[in-house]
Amino acid sequence: MSQSNNTGDPVIRVAVTVIALTLGFATLRAGADIFAPMVLALVTGVMLAPVTVWLERAGLSTGLASMAVLVFGISILATLAALAEPVVWRIAEELPRIQLELRAIVAEFRNLIQGLAEMNREMEEALGADPSQSENQAQSSMPGIESALFLAPVVLGQVLIFGGTLFFFLLTRKRMYEWLALWIGTPDDTQVILRRFTNAERLVARYFLTISTINAGLGAILGSALAILGLPGPFIWGCVAALLNFVLYVGPMVVAAGLLVAGLLAFDGFLVLMPPAIFLGLNMLEAQFVTPAFVGRHVSVNPLLIFVSLVIWLWLWGPIGGIIAIPILVIALAMLDVFAQDATRNSVQ
Repeated sequence: MSQSNNTGDPVIRVAVTVIALTLGFATLRAGADIFAPMVLALVTGVMLAPVTVWLERAGLSTGLASMAVLVFGISILATLAALAEPVVWRIAEELPRIQLELRAIVAEFRNLIQGLAEMNREMEEALGADPSQSENQAQSSMPGIESALFLAPVVLGQVLIFGGTLFFFLLTRKRMYEWLALWIGTPDDTQVILRRFTNAERLVARYFLTISTINAGLGAILGSALAILGLPGPFIWGCVAALLNFVLYVGPMVVAAGLLVAGLLAFDGFLVLMPPAIFLGLNMLEAQFVTPAFVGRHVSVNPLLIFVSLVIWLWLWGPIGGIIAIPILVIALAMLDVFAQDATRNSVQ
């Protein structure tokens, strides 16, 4: 009798929930090399599920439709990587010049930096640390060719995990939905849960299509503006901006920093700041007016939930977490039937 009372205690339930969430997040973070590409593949599969359905209606079998979607996605990624390669190599070749330009920009703050360095050295000596040892540690922490070679098999393994998970998810997603519906609820609730799965697919696909269209427009306008400005490789920068804009907050910061470096390489004086200024202006217009106008019609999510989801997933898996944060949030809200409730409430009002 006491055992049943203890299990029904709300404090115990909350404690068990907190422990389970902590262990879950720790597992996801520790196994990021495996779980991150898997979850990214599942989210991508949900986004591409309508394409698979369309191909099946056109007469292809489920296996052929899944393979066609996988090959198409890999072809797009390979094309984007080929387009970005010249920019990456040019930046690598121009790194000494970039360092000189950056030193010239921060020259006026040199005294302050030297004062901070001296203060840091004095603190290290007061704490008994050896400054030469810390410098050696800093040099040893710099990545080299050996670390890049060790990283290559990990990246290849993640690509294989992503491709295999995406293919088998597209191939068996209907059976997976049926099994999950039976496992989550009762036989009477199966159709309701299946309807929520379908609704989640539709909402995520619509969100992804809308965001992709907006990002493509942003990239095209940015590329045209950079071409008028005379920046080398303007439309490559447009493609990079369109891709990184999927990662909210972090992606635009990376693009702005990259355009600042590109401005340092291509221009002198005031024009150095023009590429990042143009991008930040376009990004502000997109974030404040265009995206809310189009995405808000289909998916209305509390900004606090978006921010919390981004923070959690970025902390867990970095850029991959930033890509999947919003789709996972939309899937979770669709499974809870939040959007249907919002639509009913708005129609009543």
